[in-house]
Amino acid sequence: MNRWIVSLVLLSPLMLTAAEIEQPGTIELRAAGSLKKAMNEIVESYAQQGGEQIHAQYAPSGLLRKRIEAGERVDLYASANMKHPNALKQANKGGPVVMFARNKLCAMAQPEIEVSSSDLLNTILNNKIRLGTSTPKADPAGDYAWKLFAKAETLVPGAQARLESKALQLTGGADSAQAPKGRNPYAWVMENNRADIFLTYCTNAVLAQKELPSLQILAIPDSLSVGANYGLMVLDNAQDESAELAMYILSHEGQTILAKYGFDAPLL
Repeated sequence: MNRWIVSLVLLSPLMLTAAEIEQPGTIELRAAGSLKKAMNEIVESYAQQGGEQIHAQYAPSGLLRKRIEAGERVDLYASANMKHPNALKQANKGGPVVMFARNKLCAMAQPEIEVSSSDLLNTILNNKIRLGTSTPKADPAGDYAWKLFAKAETLVPGAQARLESKALQLTGGADSAQAPKGRNPYAWVMENNRADIFLTYCTNAVLAQKELPSLQILAIPDSLSVGANYGLMVLDNAQDESAELAMYILSHEGQTILAKYGFDAPLL
């Protein structure tokens, strides 16, 4: 997408509400938890170039959407799917949604589990294998796991119901157990042996393996592979500078940082 077209798309909600914006201030950024490492580096790089002060918080995208719907002041929202920001757009809470990154699912496995990408489906269908996922609707990673289960149905009749019933929803929900501050939640879940195999974004798996090197990371076979498109939107009544940060995320510099952390950067 042409840079200037993207700029106009992201700026449009600000143009509509510019008269209401009088005092510049801290940009309130809310982003999916899977973006935390990459987005923190983007924010730091933006600040070094003279950008406005940014207050960033990270959480499952669905929970962030609920907070915005409940009235929390947010300037810029970066979701791990397109569904949540598009829902906010339909509710007239922000401008158009731009896809700014892609991710996909991988499988993490405990070191003692004998599994390969080619026999992953048979392994997770095994009743003895504890399968962990994030929480659907609250965390898009959980929604994508459920999409993988639906694809499994086309390969093994009955697989979808079996996988949905056995999946342990361990992260991303409002009531999920929280990892200690500073710990990767997926590494913490696996370190505490709460699952044998866990389906999450490949970017999450890479970060978890840095904390827990013994973890296995397996690619999802093409027949089951599920990709995630990440959506970016400027909210209504946002600080003027929010669009500048959005453009920085879409710039060569921002996209390069996203790619560094394992995301597909479509605008690079």
